[in-house]
Amino acid sequence: MAEGEPRGAAEVSAALGRHLSRLQEPSREARLRALKAIGAELQERPVLPEVFAGQLLRPLARVVAADPAERCRELALQLAQQGLSQGADAAAALPELLPAVAQRLCPAGGQGREPCEELRLALVQLVGLLVERGRGAGLAPYLPDLVRVLQAALLDPYPEVKREACRCATTCAHALPEHFHMESELLIKPLMQTISHQHFRVRVAVIRATGAVIQFGNGKSVDDVLSHLTQRLFDEIPQVRHEVTTVIGEWLLHLRDRYSYFHKLIPVLLGSFTDEMPENRKLALSYWKRVGSQWEKENEEDLKDKLDFGVAPSHYPEGVVRPVLGCRELVTRNLSKILPGLCHDMTDWVEGTRIKSSELLYILLLHAEDHITQHMELLLRTLYRVCSDEENDVVRNCVKAAKLIGTFVSPKVSLTLILSALKKTPMSSHLMILASVIRGSTRQVLEPHLVDLANTLSKTEISQRSEEVLYVEQLLGCVQALTECCQEDCKEISFQLMKVLVTIMAIPHLEHLHEKVEETMSSLAEVQRLNGFLDLYKQHIVQLMEWVSLSHDNWTCYSPELLQLDIIAIHSGPVIGKVLPDFILILKTCLQPTKDPQMRLKLFTILSQMLERANETINSEGQFLSYLEIVIKDMLAPNLHWHAGRTAAAIRTTAISCLWALIYSEMLSPKEVHQVEDALMTQVIATMDEDSKITRLTACRIVNSFLSVCGKEFGPDKLNTTYPEILKRLDDVSHDVRLAAAETLISWFKCIGDGDGKSVLKSNIEFLYRELLIHLDDPDQNIQQAVLEVLKEGSDLCPDLLVKEIEVVVHKHRTPVYCNQLLQHIQSRRK
Repeated sequence: MAEGEPRGAAEVSAALGRHLSRLQEPSREARLRALKAIGAELQERPVLPEVFAGQLLRPLARVVAADPAERCRELALQLAQQGLSQGADAAAALPELLPAVAQRLCPAGGQGREPCEELRLALVQLVGLLVERGRGAGLAPYLPDLVRVLQAALLDPYPEVKREACRCATTCAHALPEHFHMESELLIKPLMQTISHQHFRVRVAVIRATGAVIQFGNGKSVDDVLSHLTQRLFDEIPQVRHEVTTVIGEWLLHLRDRYSYFHKLIPVLLGSFTDEMPENRKLALSYWKRVGSQWEKENEEDLKDKLDFGVAPSHYPEGVVRPVLGCRELVTRNLSKILPGLCHDMTDWVEGTRIKSSELLYILLLHAEDHITQHMELLLRTLYRVCSDEENDVVRNCVKAAKLIGTFVSPKVSLTLILSALKKTPMSSHLMILASVIRGSTRQVLEPHLVDLANTLSKTEISQRSEEVLYVEQLLGCVQALTECCQEDCKEISFQLMKVLVTIMAIPHLEHLHEKVEETMSSLAEVQRLNGFLDLYKQHIVQLMEWVSLSHDNWTCYSPELLQLDIIAIHSGPVIGKVLPDFILILKTCLQPTKDPQMRLKLFTILSQMLERANETINSEGQFLSYLEIVIKDMLAPNLHWHAGRTAAAIRTTAISCLWALIYSEMLSPKEVHQVEDALMTQVIATMDEDSKITRLTACRIVNSFLSVCGKEFGPDKLNTTYPEILKRLDDVSHDVRLAAAETLISWFKCIGDGDGKSVLKSNIEFLYRELLIHLDDPDQNIQQAVLEVLKEGSDLCPDLLVKEIEVVVHKHRTPVYCNQLLQHIQSRRK
């Protein structure tokens, strides 16, 4: 058998020699038949490696490099791959095949480049086979040529060539770990040019190849590729993000110079913690734990005390697993290098970058724990700015990060910095961060700072700084945070918090917040074991009235205290009755005619609302009537005097409405109604001639009430001066006023007895009959009916006079039926 082997090799060599000589033929068909014949020989009897290297390599390389026929080059490539697969020496093949491949893929001057995509792919596959078979030092001399080929292949327009080139680059990096670093940098640029290719499989291959090229090459190239890899964390394809996570994790574990790049690599790996795919998050967490554990072992001596005597924080975010010591230390030691760039990215113009950066900030702060303290100024400055972001996710992540500040940083530091900024320039973002810090803290650590916190929030320059919805919502959020976190301790600052809540409720156009404010008041009452917010008002009503009335003598319609008084008076319900003297004093001072008209309008409106439910508000303690004289003489009377102008007319309208609310409340006894009538009747009658329909209507109703309650005590003179103005209202343009005037005249007739009053007023009664009969012919049937009722009531006084007047006008009426009804009524009354 040993003697037969050379003969076999000789036979194969002789057979191949006949075919190889024909590869020089100018005819394409001849060369093609020769290559097919060589393929048949190799298929029938595998060629010995030495025969392949000595006889086939060079001719095949020439065909690959220079044959003009595409089919010939294809067959030559297949034969070369077959020979290498059957065990041919790759080291011997490299000097022949590699230059041929280089000539087809990256020819000097660009002439003669392989035009066929499939053949370019086969050429790169051949290079991969050469590298795979030629591992070791023998491959090193050809590394420059290999890199040159790979550079061209990575930039090839055919995606499959790019992918194959990436696989080949990865294989090359593993095959030459000691030499690859000398040429690795040349591959970085083409890799980065390809990393954003439209095919995601190409992107995955490029990222994987980049990982190997950097890991086995020159570590300095990390700076050149890191921004590109970071950008791939935003890739829409999960597999791409998965590959980035794998590459960064491997670098953190195995890169030679990894300690120099921790501050650059850690943020990229931690960025995958918030990936939308659970598999990617799990992979990132797994790598991070391995990195932390490895670093912990490598630095065991430095960490000995912390490993042996480390104590877990007493307060830690719920539902969060604390990272291992190695992970925490890695973040802590690199945080000063990471934070500046991260804070810059949080204000980037790209929305996705801001979201990712804000998510990363939370993760970093969770690892840094109390080491956050030394970075507070930079952190707070960034959070203030970013909390006004239009993207809700960014704001939500910043709020979470601020909670961690409350968890890990001493309030003596955090609150001092935040309150200082708040006092200097109050902004909604300051309040948002403050509320989050409070929510992240514990009741015990906040207790020494409660008074300072509450005093600051209740300051006028902060609580009344702005009426913007966001600002007010965050101010309310601070109060809610204090109530939720400090519970019973809020009793010490209850009044200050009530001032803030009243201020918020008093802001116009924010009615949608009233329900939330009431809920917060109820919560504040609950933590103090009070029965609802009314008890809270009861507890602080004296202080609130003192606070709101400090400058009441100088109020205008623009004074916020006016709106605050409105809230206290209306919202406190029956509690306002406990401070009635103070409330009346404010009204007396502010309702003087010399005061701001618009302010008086507002105060009369408040008083009217309270008088509508007097026993549930202003008279809850039964003391209001003791101030009746002040209300009449010092509030209502001065404001019912006639003055020119629309504003003065509006004040008279609100004053007369307030008087009607007082009378309608049924709080006054007949004696007290008579007291009011005696003081205000003349002015009320004067208001019947106002331009405002509401004023005229209300005045009629008030006069009607006066007549009904104490009209029988009126003398003839007073009755004589009263009816003409009422009668005029029957000609009013308002239907409602005319009906009210008719009802008032009924009450007027009832006030006239059978004594001397009737005889004194006989001529007036006769005049009234005459005028009323005219109105009995009114086109409005309702007015006719109302006037008929008036005449029926008045007919009992002087029926003969009325009959006489009827006979005079009955033939003139368009609808004499009412006259006939009236006559029938008079006859029936006589019987």
